[in-house]
Amino acid sequence: MSPANKVREGDASPPTAAGAVLHTMYRRVRLGRLAVLGALATGPLALTVAVMAPSSTVSAAPKPTPVKLPVVPADPSGYAEVFLSAWLRSVGKDADAQALVAQAMAPSVALPDPVEDAQPVRDVHAVRSAEHRDGRWSVTVAAQYPDGTVRYYAVPVVADKSGGAFAVEEAPGRVAGPVTAEVPTSAYGVSLPSDSELTRTAGEFLKAYLSGEGQVDRYLAPGVSLSGVNSAGYKEIAVQEAAADGDAAAAEQVPADGTKIRLLVEVTATDSAGEWPLSYELQMSTRAGRWEVAALLSGATVRGGDGS
Repeated sequence: MSPANKVREGDASPPTAAGAVLHTMYRRVRLGRLAVLGALATGPLALTVAVMAPSSTVSAAPKPTPVKLPVVPADPSGYAEVFLSAWLRSVGKDADAQALVAQAMAPSVALPDPVEDAQPVRDVHAVRSAEHRDGRWSVTVAAQYPDGTVRYYAVPVVADKSGGAFAVEEAPGRVAGPVTAEVPTSAYGVSLPSDSELTRTAGEFLKAYLSGEGQVDRYLAPGVSLSGVNSAGYKEIAVQEAAADGDAAAAEQVPADGTKIRLLVEVTATDSAGEWPLSYELQMSTRAGRWEVAALLSGATVRGGDGS
């Protein structure tokens, strides 16, 4: 046997270069198998972890509990007015129709039985209402007669649980009229001369506002919108008196821009029916050396205090 054959038969190992290549391939196959097995193993494991882990999804907020607001019954003043009008007129020209109205509103209340020449009522107006206990009201109603007399009646009205249905449960009672309240001291303590810039501006504004002569907008401060009383029909507007709630109104020169003052203006308005004394409360402000109307406060201002 040749030496070469002895070498091949005696050495069981593959050639060195080939053995390295085979060994590398073997390792790669093993790593590949491990990767596949790892993927298969971690798949269920990852799913298990995902199921067991706390969810990061924000749960829906609980529905708010509805709040039941207390039922506020409507003021039965209008109901009492209608009843008393029908009750007092149930013995006149339309006695039968008025009696039906009164009986429908107060089934258990007796109708009046006056003499034949009794003076019919002219107007009725509710002047005060008060809830004495749950669902039971007392409404004071004034009845005016053609001869100028005024009679006051307390009408007892009961409301149902919903506060939307009423009935008169007893006959009206004749009561004394409300006491006239004492008028508080006026906040407008600074009297203004008729020829002052502030008085003239207020007078011209009211003339345009009430008679339609001139433009109302020209007397208004920027951003103020006010429509005139187009149907008033006054032919003449004359300022009788003007008073303010601060000394700035009495200054000879128009104060600095942004100065505000409240003004009470009393005027006489003349139309085809006569002369009518009217009064208006105005919020005045200064801009560019002139007074402007910043607001018409009539009907909204409470007198007294510092006028702020």
